[in-house]
Amino acid sequence: MTEITIGFISIIIFFILLALQMPIAYAMALAGFLGFGYIVSPEAAFRVVSKDIYNTFSSYTLSVIPMFVFMGFVAFYSGIGSRVYNFAYKLIGHWPGGLSIATQVTCGLFGAVCGSNTATAATIGAIAIPEMKKYEYDDSLSTASVAAGGALGILIPPSVIFIVYGIATEQSVGRLFIAGLLPGILLMCLYVATVYLMAKKNPDLGPPGPKFSWGERLATLQGGIWEVFLVFAVSLGGLFLGWFTPTESGAVGAFCILALSLLEKRLNLDGLKKALMDSTRTTAMIMLLVAGAVVFGRLMAVSRIPFELASWAGSLPLPPFAVMLIILAIYAILGCFIDALALVLLTIPIFYPVAVDVLGYDPIWFGVIVVLVVAMGVITPPVGMNVYIIKGIVPEIPLETIFRGIWPFLGALVVCILLILVFQPIATFLPGLLSY
Repeated sequence: MTEITIGFISIIIFFILLALQMPIAYAMALAGFLGFGYIVSPEAAFRVVSKDIYNTFSSYTLSVIPMFVFMGFVAFYSGIGSRVYNFAYKLIGHWPGGLSIATQVTCGLFGAVCGSNTATAATIGAIAIPEMKKYEYDDSLSTASVAAGGALGILIPPSVIFIVYGIATEQSVGRLFIAGLLPGILLMCLYVATVYLMAKKNPDLGPPGPKFSWGERLATLQGGIWEVFLVFAVSLGGLFLGWFTPTESGAVGAFCILALSLLEKRLNLDGLKKALMDSTRTTAMIMLLVAGAVVFGRLMAVSRIPFELASWAGSLPLPPFAVMLIILAIYAILGCFIDALALVLLTIPIFYPVAVDVLGYDPIWFGVIVVLVVAMGVITPPVGMNVYIIKGIVPEIPLETIFRGIWPFLGALVVCILLILVFQPIATFLPGLLSY
């Protein structure tokens, strides 16, 4: 059998292992190990696996992950999400669908200190859904708006997926972070417009809440919302200006949010312990995924599948734009079945060379597009991780009710992707201003 045949057989083995409910990290590592061992030799496979796993867990570059993960969990347990929602609720809650619109703004702001779609959905969902129930919002709109808004957590910096993409492709994490800023704001605005138009057309979906005075609105800034802007300015502002490396930026952000939470007595010892435990578990999960993906990437390299795929894509009688649409369609389909982070790690060795080396697209721009497409996967059936998180918060609401409300937001995501496909400077303008 040829190397390419072995490569495809290994991919099939990977999906069989997934069907047997093996964890994705182990499935990637095992499929990669078996394929690499068959093509090269078992001895070489054992050396590669041991070396790659050690290099992954001892990598200084990857130490950026626990810093930003810890920052997100401290924000979660210190109650920042509730204060951010209170600010957005008093500011725009009186609009048609105002509570759902406030949810989108809250998800965007909380994403600026979190970096995780699941944590954003869980935090804001627990706060916003009871409020929307109080004002008799449609169950489908209230739950779906939180599930969709949670996806902002992986686009607005800091983002764990951007970190992993940057490490896998050897691109600047700082440039990726700033590249996600305008697309994240664009997507948030599209979500807001979607909710507003739906509520304007059918007021029963989202009745407006009470209108607050400007004095009451400004008072929420004194209630702790300012710390979100401070942490974002110090941590990511320093990264964008070149004062910090990504790892240092994560450490500074984690220190700032921890210090502020302790000084203001918003984080107790139990909350700190939970933040440390959850950060450890999440970091270990991400590191294992990266290690498994590195082993799987070794198989992709020796099987020559990416090179053959790149050669095939280059020979297609189609413009680069059409080939890119095919790649994104594949991402969208796979995203229905595979977790976002695992999907990025699994597909980057295959599609990155095609998009960048053959089609000539900017690697930073491609990273933004990939994150947007995998964001679709966190809200689409049958996996739809954010939807299941919301279901856990409100078990009395049927799963199909939540999924039914997702489609307008999915349409907004598609519009956002198309806009960035056509107007690439949305993702590349700000990174172009950086001096590194």
